[in-house]
This record gives sequence, structure tokens and C-alpha cells, in this order.
Amino acid sequence: MTQNTPLSPRLPGLPLRSEDVTHRVLSAAQLRARGVSTAQTSTHCLPGGPWQHLLPGVHLLHPGPPTGRERLRGALLYAGRPPASARRAPADPADTGYGESMATGLAALALHGFAAAGDVEALHRIDVLVPRTRRLRSTRFVEVVRTASMPVPVRVGEVPVAPVERALADAVAGTSDAALVRRLLTEAVRDGHCEPAAVVRELSEAKLLGQPAVVGAVDALLAEGRAAAEARLYAMVREHGLPEPLWNVELRLPGGPLLGGVDAYWPDQAVAVELDARAPRYGVPGRRGGTEPDARWSAYAARRERLEQLGITVVHLTPRKLREAADQQATVVRTALMATADREPAAYVMVLPR
Repeated sequence: MTQNTPLSPRLPGLPLRSEDVTHRVLSAAQLRARGVSTAQTSTHCLPGGPWQHLLPGVHLLHPGPPTGRERLRGALLYAGRPPASARRAPADPADTGYGESMATGLAALALHGFAAAGDVEALHRIDVLVPRTRRLRSTRFVEVVRTASMPVPVRVGEVPVAPVERALADAVAGTSDAALVRRLLTEAVRDGHCEPAAVVRELSEAKLLGQPAVVGAVDALLAEGRAAAEARLYAMVREHGLPEPLWNVELRLPGGPLLGGVDAYWPDQAVAVELDARAPRYGVPGRRGGTEPDARWSAYAARRERLEQLGITVVHLTPRKLREAADQQATVVRTALMATADREPAAYVMVLPR
């Protein structure tokens, strides 16, 4: 019997051969639902037998070492077991057995395609996210992560996976490797997995913003997000035939103080574009649910209001809007440029390189 022929022909309801990991790793309840008795399972898992115990209540249906995908499925089956009071109920053979559990941390990021997370096959630990009320212990290669608010999982194939932002927060919480944290956060934004604001919000919710490994990485994350958003803005202007603006300039009143910088400015139309590529900062670092903006956000709002008082139209764009709806954002900018004739002339301002 080889690793790909793990199942005895005498056991009802089980295939003789399977390349599908879902047939190579089954819970005790799934085996019973397929007509395999507890006694048969125990016999097959004896030393030298064709099966083995992978995790409590989870069986590997071949004698060789588990692959990374098999360990991942085993971890989800272990975390998805129903409470003891419900285990006597007949299991549905078609049920995945994962319950509410989902992969998170590095395992989830690997499934999302993060190069910095490595390959699922090489991971020595699988993090699984479960509701806080579940009474489960971390065991062997499974790290149980509890939460009071379960996110909606993303399906990667048949595997339920935590959204990128939550998986990042759990990966960061599980490592003190500052270099790895920086690579993960940078890749998240550089490769378009998510926006900086969403990542920083999740890190704040998890009370991680103050950790030494995170502080410098967040600055790198915001810089990467800024660069990506600027590239999308340049592409939007050129691909949609908008007039070429003055890029990255400072505005000031003649003889007066600086009014602040803008990412693009059309002086003839007095239209400015400001990219909101920053992430929210909270008044009390790490306070769960905190929403108090810091002084920089207040200054940003005041600057925008001052420009509009001078008759300058400020178009506010976010990285997500540029990434997901560039056509619509180009229309917004074009409309602002065309509306110049219907507005009072703007105050004269000086334009300086930023």
C-alpha cells in the first residue's frame, strides 16, 4: 500500500485511491458517517497499520508523513470539531467538518499567495481561528487563535481562510522577527492584497501597533502604499486622456504662508488632487475600537478647508478607489476640470516644487 492508496477495500464508503487531500485526512465523525466503526479505525491506526492518528479526533489515511496540505486540513478538522455534547449526532458525509474554523496567520497568507510567508508545505505551524467560546487547546503543529468577532472567511479552493488583514495581524502577533513583519506588511500593499488603512486598523484592534517589530514596519507599509497609489494616479491621468497636471507641488499665497502640498494640480482650472494614502492613527495606541484622530488628521482637514475657501476644488482620492474604479475616478477629475467655467475665479496662488 502506497501513500496514494491508503484505504482498505474492505471498508465501505471509502475510495481505494485518491489524490484528493480531503480523502486522505478524515475526522472520526466523517469516518463513522462513511460506515467505518470506531473499532475499525483503532485497528487501522495501530503501530505498523495503514492509518495513523494525526491529531485528536483526526486520522491520516496513509502510513507516511503528512504533507503540508494534509496538516492544514487536519488542523481545520481538529478546530472545527463540534462540542462534545454534539458529537453523537450523525455527521453529514458531505460536510467539510471545518465548522466555523479558518486558517489564519502565515498559513493563510501562504494560501493568499504571499511570497514572504513561504510555502504551505514548509510551515511547521498552522494557525486556526475559532470563536472565543470554543474550548480547544493548541496541540502539536496546531496553534488555536480565539477571537470574539469571527471575520467572514475567504475561500481558497475548498479551504476557509481569514481575510488578508486579519491573517496579517495574527501572523505579526505570532512572531518577533522584525524583518519578517516588514516583508509581510510591505508585500501586502505592494502586491495589491489590501490597503494600508485596513492593515493598520487591524493591527490597532489587535493592540500590536506598539510592538517594536511593528513600529518601523508600519512606516514602510505606508511608504509602499503611497508609492503604489501615486503610480496608479499617474496611470489614471495618462490612460484616460486627462490634461497633464503639475505633480507633487506646494501651494502658497503670495507673500503668505504655505497652504500645503497636493499630489496633482491644474493651475488653469484651480483643481487639486489629494491622495489619501495614509492609514488612520489612533489617539491611544492599541486601544481596541479607538477612533480618535491624531493632530495630523486635524491639520489635513483644516488645510483642505482652507484651499476650498480660496476657490480651489480639492478632489479626494483613495488608493482603493484608484485600484478598483479608475474609470470612475477619472470621470470625477474630468468633471471637476470642466466645471471651472461655472465657478467664481479662484484666488491666485504660487506653485512651488515639493
